[in-house]
Amino acid sequence: MRKILLLIWIPFLNYSQDKPIVDIGGALRYNYLYSSWNSDQKDIGGDFVYDIFRVNAEARYKGVYLNVEYREYSTAFGGGFLKRGWMGYTLSEQEDIQIGLTQVPFGIQTYNSNNWFFNLTYYVGLEDDHDMGIKYMNKGDKFEYQLAFFKNSELFDLGGSNEVSPNRYAYDIVGKNKEINQFNGKFIYKTGEEFKHRIGLSAQYGGLYNIDTKKTGDHHALGLHHELFYKRWNLKTELLTVRHNPINADGQSRDIVRMGAYGFPYDIASDFEMYTAAISYDLPVDIGPISHLKFYNDFGYMDKRAQGFKNSAMNVTGMLITAGDVYIYIDYAAGYNHSWFGGDFTNELGQGKPNLGWEARFNINFGYYFLTDTKSR
Repeated sequence: MRKILLLIWIPFLNYSQDKPIVDIGGALRYNYLYSSWNSDQKDIGGDFVYDIFRVNAEARYKGVYLNVEYREYSTAFGGGFLKRGWMGYTLSEQEDIQIGLTQVPFGIQTYNSNNWFFNLTYYVGLEDDHDMGIKYMNKGDKFEYQLAFFKNSELFDLGGSNEVSPNRYAYDIVGKNKEINQFNGKFIYKTGEEFKHRIGLSAQYGGLYNIDTKKTGDHHALGLHHELFYKRWNLKTELLTVRHNPINADGQSRDIVRMGAYGFPYDIASDFEMYTAAISYDLPVDIGPISHLKFYNDFGYMDKRAQGFKNSAMNVTGMLITAGDVYIYIDYAAGYNHSWFGGDFTNELGQGKPNLGWEARFNINFGYYFLTDTKSR
């Protein structure tokens, strides 16, 4: 790894400020976790495990810039892959264009959450998603808007007949269906002085190509979102409606679609509404190396439209501690019919299970972030 970093860095060591500039950063993270549904883990008092090592780089010269991040998870969680990787060009003071693996403009960004687990929107591909395409951004004092076209999600195999791999950072449709030719639009209106508001509308429409039937269905999502800033308080709320219409082979249900990330695929309901609310409070402190505390509660609810499906919910209460370049997330995360919180992993965000109770995971994420992009999860 040191040799790779030196090869990237050396060509730019002798450049002055009017020459190309490269910043190299990254992070190393670990998790302590204790899960209510894992009896073996409870017997030993939880686990302390490796999370990720990542490297990110930013380069810029004469209005052209690069942003890339590579992550190395354990083999059990998908191994190594890009989170993002795009090239950009500054058209004017408020206009930019990006091409490559770039963030999909949908909902509250960068995150619709405060905690390490994200909100329920992340687990259905509608928070911090990154796809392969081109995006135009215009950010003014009162208005912001983004327009984008994505040819597909991040792919690792060529050809329409190959299934999409779940080894990725952000959730996408995987397996027999593929996301193709997706259009996104997002509009933000900003107002207020003491109470600062960001009121937004997001829309998404694209194709779902099935490798068995060789036919293309579609999917779409519409979101209303609002972000409020008042002194040290922040409130994020979203209302989403989502529909997937795959053209599957005979005998395969169209009430579910398969999504995947971190090497694990699972089913989600094809059609649903989702409601989320996330509130946080920032508190500057001076306690040894600790300079900042952030307290939060993030909630999400998934209302599935198919008859007989059981709805899903998620709530995370926690605190972020900032101490120099170290960021520590302390979270109590609970889920109901949620694939990552107990029960049947494959099915809970899909059809779900009746008579399930809430399951919870206590998690502490320790991360050392160096140089660029210090707060990215």
